[in-house]
Amino acid sequence: MNKLEKICVFCGSSDGNDTSVTSSAVELGEIFAQENITLVYGAAKIGIMGTIAKTVLDNHGKVIGIIPEFLKKKEVVHLGLNELITTRNMHDRKLKMQEVSDGFIALPGGLGTLEELFEILTWLQLGLHSKPIGLLNVNGFYDDLLQLFETMVRKGFVSMNNYEMLLVDSDARRLLEKMAHFKAPDIPHWLNEERA
Repeated sequence: MNKLEKICVFCGSSDGNDTSVTSSAVELGEIFAQENITLVYGAAKIGIMGTIAKTVLDNHGKVIGIIPEFLKKKEVVHLGLNELITTRNMHDRKLKMQEVSDGFIALPGGLGTLEELFEILTWLQLGLHSKPIGLLNVNGFYDDLLQLFETMVRKGFVSMNNYEMLLVDSDARRLLEKMAHFKAPDIPHWLNEERA
């Protein structure tokens, strides 16, 4: 059973046009506060990022924001967080997010959300961490991406083990339950040989 005390959430810095995404961010934020799960996120006060942070804080939960120096503009960064960590660049931000978090959840978002999701998945595939990664598939937002993953498996570019690393659900509590019971796949033997 994984202890999920701090979960990093990847999500959009805009609100999008589907109100169910905002509702899901609020619900997830309320659950975090209720379950004493610290939110780790990109430190913005705008978009879905701002919504989930505000919800956790409004419900007396804890929020850690991690932001690179160049994005730390007064109108973007959330100054009311429990902890704000500034990094040199985007890569250091993701590294710090991985270091301080016990797991990861991707809500609907844009290119940055996908980039963060794919990098943390790749790090899990390579054995650089063994933490659970969840995809909250709100209102079918990620259906096309999941279909692409299935195509990648069929075409031989992604193994079934790696495909199953990503935990998917449309319900936040069910997703957290899956994450709590996640067991990381074994590292491929050739990778261990490369490291030796």
